[in-house]
Amino acid sequence: MFLKFLRLEIKSFFRGTSLGVNLAMKILRFIGILYFMACLAGGAFAAFFYVRDEMHQDPLKVVSKFLIIAWAADLILKYIWQEMSTQNIKPFLTLNIPKNTLVNYMFVKTFLSALSWLNSLFFITFSVIAMFNGYSITGILAWFVGISFLFYLNNFINILFNDKEAVVISIGCLFAATAGLGYYHIVPVLSYSENFIYSFYQSPYFIIVPIVLFFGLWIICFKYIRKEFYLDQGLEAKKQFGKTENIAFLNKYGVIGTFINNDIKMLRRNKVTKGILIGSFFFLFYGMLMFTSAIYKTPAMIMFMGLFVTGGFQFLFGQRVPAFDSSYYPLMMTLNVPYKEYLKAKWWLINIVTAASMIIALFYVYFGWEMYITFFAAGLYNMGVNSQFTLWSGAYNKTQIDLNSKEKRIGQKNSFNLKALLLLIPKMLLPMGVFALSKYFFGMTGGVISIAILGLLGFFLREKIFNIIVKQYKREKYSTLDAFKNKD
Repeated sequence: MFLKFLRLEIKSFFRGTSLGVNLAMKILRFIGILYFMACLAGGAFAAFFYVRDEMHQDPLKVVSKFLIIAWAADLILKYIWQEMSTQNIKPFLTLNIPKNTLVNYMFVKTFLSALSWLNSLFFITFSVIAMFNGYSITGILAWFVGISFLFYLNNFINILFNDKEAVVISIGCLFAATAGLGYYHIVPVLSYSENFIYSFYQSPYFIIVPIVLFFGLWIICFKYIRKEFYLDQGLEAKKQFGKTENIAFLNKYGVIGTFINNDIKMLRRNKVTKGILIGSFFFLFYGMLMFTSAIYKTPAMIMFMGLFVTGGFQFLFGQRVPAFDSSYYPLMMTLNVPYKEYLKAKWWLINIVTAASMIIALFYVYFGWEMYITFFAAGLYNMGVNSQFTLWSGAYNKTQIDLNSKEKRIGQKNSFNLKALLLLIPKMLLPMGVFALSKYFFGMTGGVISIAILGLLGFFLREKIFNIIVKQYKREKYSTLDAFKNKD
């Protein structure tokens, strides 16, 4: 039965109305997956031989020690990006197919997601290297099976807590408290992780613990989903009573204030936008990558990190304008909404969050003032230049967004556009190149000043740039309306 379901999904893909675009996106996804596969396999070699030859420690113990961090990060990523797909299952509920089979099929599909199995490549590669370097084959196999089941547990934890925000916030606070206790050496969290996970190698029979947990959670999730597995119950779109909210002081800014008010409400109320806020917060720590490789310490890559540290919200939110309003965009167009004020409201919201990110990023001063000053200059460039180019690229984003679903639909029709990719040149490559060259010829001060000047220049020319962007939105108006109305 599972194979029949897979064949139907393959037929659905090739019979879709946008096969060419979807196929292109699948190819790009495949290339991205190959890249991460290479990184994870290479990381396994580095983790084993660097720890053994340079640090003169047991690689298996060191990896086991830090796997607790990887497990927590995996759970967070799955909560943000992975959701069980029910849309393809709904048509089968009216057929004579056992619901138990459908529920189990949905569970199996979560394990086929790249987010679920990619980390296994690191563990497989590391295990093979360990076996060829004198470790017990039985012990390594038990270690691999044990940690695999531990990581697959996250799929079921994500299902159970998917719509329980209070529980998720509580668990997030627990993670933060545990991380703090471990960081300040109050509780030896990493030592506990090492002892527990290394026990799979020392005493292979301990793998019964994650196996029992895995199948126990499978049964619990099965009963939880099966109980709600009806078109008019668990799979029905959730309906909530609307609440009137208003941020009063924004009203004095006229139409722009009204649009900002609406966007703030949207960010607070919906799953997709809440995920963007969480993702924007994590972008603040993107600069920590400078510790992972020497390439990230080059001037161009430091500027690249600065653009992401201060512009996480801008890139995640801004480039999806007006896609976030896709459900009511046709109505907006019938009300003669002023495009310029509509876009300016998005621009001000983006820049307010960017300015806040620049202030929060002050903790990078710990790594040197040069690092923070570079990030500050990148923030100015984001506010003056990238904020407008990001909104410009939004004119070509015609992908409908369901605000109540966390599922990312990057394979949809009209989600791939060459013009939007070309706008990456002034957004990313231009500041990286200018900063690298200016720093090479004029030193750190020259590099920072050159980027700051570009940012300020863009800020002062914003009215003229906005006029160009508005013309582009009007030019794309009818194709955007057609894309947002077409639900296929």
